[in-house]
Amino acid sequence: MTSQELKTIDQQYVCSTYARFDLCVERGHGATCYSPEGKQYIDFSAGIGADSLGFCDADWVQAVSEQAGKMQHISNLFYTEPCAVLAKMLCERTGMKKVFFCNSGAEANEGAIKTARKYGFDKYGKEHNEIITLKNSFHGRTMATLSATGQEVFHNFFFPFVDAFRFVESGDMSKLEAAITPNTTAILMELVQGEGGVIALDQDYVQAVAKLCKEKDILLMVDEVQTGIGRTGKLLACEHYGIQPDVITIAKGIGGGLPLGAVLFGEKTEHVLGFGQHGTTFGGNPVACAGGQVVLKKLDDKMLEQITEKADYIWKKLSKMKHVKSVSGLGLMIGIELADGLEAKTVVQQCIEQGLIPLTAKTKVRLLPPLTITYEEIDQGLAILEAVLNAQ
Repeated sequence: MTSQELKTIDQQYVCSTYARFDLCVERGHGATCYSPEGKQYIDFSAGIGADSLGFCDADWVQAVSEQAGKMQHISNLFYTEPCAVLAKMLCERTGMKKVFFCNSGAEANEGAIKTARKYGFDKYGKEHNEIITLKNSFHGRTMATLSATGQEVFHNFFFPFVDAFRFVESGDMSKLEAAITPNTTAILMELVQGEGGVIALDQDYVQAVAKLCKEKDILLMVDEVQTGIGRTGKLLACEHYGIQPDVITIAKGIGGGLPLGAVLFGEKTEHVLGFGQHGTTFGGNPVACAGGQVVLKKLDDKMLEQITEKADYIWKKLSKMKHVKSVSGLGLMIGIELADGLEAKTVVQQCIEQGLIPLTAKTKVRLLPPLTITYEEIDQGLAILEAVLNAQ
């Protein structure tokens, strides 16, 4: 099927909830993919951070293929080895106690929200249900996670939203303390606000929030959907900040390209949710969990060190480019603030035309390359970006 044939069918039959760029992708390997006509693209998006090992990593393909050939799915009423083993691996690597598997970041954050409210209900009563989140945050597109998202641009059309969420500016402890009421049960935050512009939170602020939560028996919940699974050069961004949350949510990169998310529970929360209080049909899917095991096995200390080295290399190259005002984020989660009135969407469109796939985040160009990207692919992609910027 040609690109034009594909676009014609898609535009006729697929719901128009995505403002697609003019690009059809047929196949790929590593951080390089191709259109049906064979045009090459360097991928600096990784499926918005989901293709952690790039396209079609050989070990990942083998694991998911073998599992699909044995059993693709069975009810959560029964035990499966891929689910149990991946849960064990996650707990041992993160210091958390239990795992609930789901299919996406939004579902993971939904599970965290339910956990916080159940924790408050069990310990203090049904009115103890308020959750504080940060302005400029993004936690998903379900009704509860949209309600938890601290960006007004998403707060439209779908009224009424789920109540008992309070929003505060990040970095200001006095405003956070003022927002806490006797009914506050949890604080939910991203350590790097991805959709909010790839903005890393201040370490002193995060540690102060963690201390406050411990003192007041408020759950500290960290959304690591985009920052987790090696993206920042650590398995979890929490490690950069020296904190151990009560709840951590992950998704995107853990599945290596298949739908997989998880809620990780610490000591205070491991027994909050009981039989019948939460669930999902495809959670812990054997094929997705088999892929997740490969991702975790590959993310050893050596690979995490390589991720940091690649990130440093990219950041240094970007800082010297024309029209780049600043670079933000952490590790291979990178935001580029453009100078001289350049629009990120225009730059991204021109990059795609020239064979590079970046993303946007508000007014910034966003880069989320596969964690396994080679230096050759990095150089090819950066050369395209630099040429586009130089032409402005």
